[in-house]
Amino acid sequence: MDAVIVTGGSSGLGAAVVDAVIKAGGRPFVIDRQPPADGVPWIECDLADTRAAEAATRRAVEQAGGTIDGVVTAAGMDVPGSLADIPGETWDRIVTIDLLATAAVIRAAIPALKESHGGVVTVASTLGIKAVGDATAYCAAKFGVVGFTRSLAAELAGQVNVTLVIPGGMRTRFFDDRDEQYKPGPDAILNDPANVANAILFALAQPAGCAVRELVIAAETESSYP
Repeated sequence: MDAVIVTGGSSGLGAAVVDAVIKAGGRPFVIDRQPPADGVPWIECDLADTRAAEAATRRAVEQAGGTIDGVVTAAGMDVPGSLADIPGETWDRIVTIDLLATAAVIRAAIPALKESHGGVVTVASTLGIKAVGDATAYCAAKFGVVGFTRSLAAELAGQVNVTLVIPGGMRTRFFDDRDEQYKPGPDAILNDPANVANAILFALAQPAGCAVRELVIAAETESSYP
């Protein structure tokens, strides 16, 4: 494994994936609105603009020398609240970044991934397999990521390895801007994003002829299934 494109690589799980790629001797290329850690190549992009996301992906492939070994779509956002209270533009932005940009980035990367027989890892959520209230946009997007990835795995079988990762709650800044009622409590047990990042690297590093199709990763006390 050498060059890996990571969306949302400046923070949270994406930053943990970047660190894991570097530790494994690879070269991460980040697509994000904010710069990642010093020295990591990145392309500034608002992933809510899916055509810009495609263009940024093609630029990242060029920066990598025209060849990439993996894509990890770690970018994501959420603004919890009832459907009636969340502004339409906010609801749409959540679905666009979490689902449509995932497809856009992978679409642009497929030619290079087919050439290298590389791998794709999409990041869903345990809220992509179980639903809760006040999360209609996030659940819609993450359920969509699950269906999209399973279909993509069938479509690209034998050409590009496709893995769906379903993480539970993690200790990141993902919850920082939420109203207090939607933040994890002080006794919440959350997973270390480095654990999820290491699992993502495990999926990308599988030998030829072997694919990890799905991984559910959560703190051991979290109930991940409906």
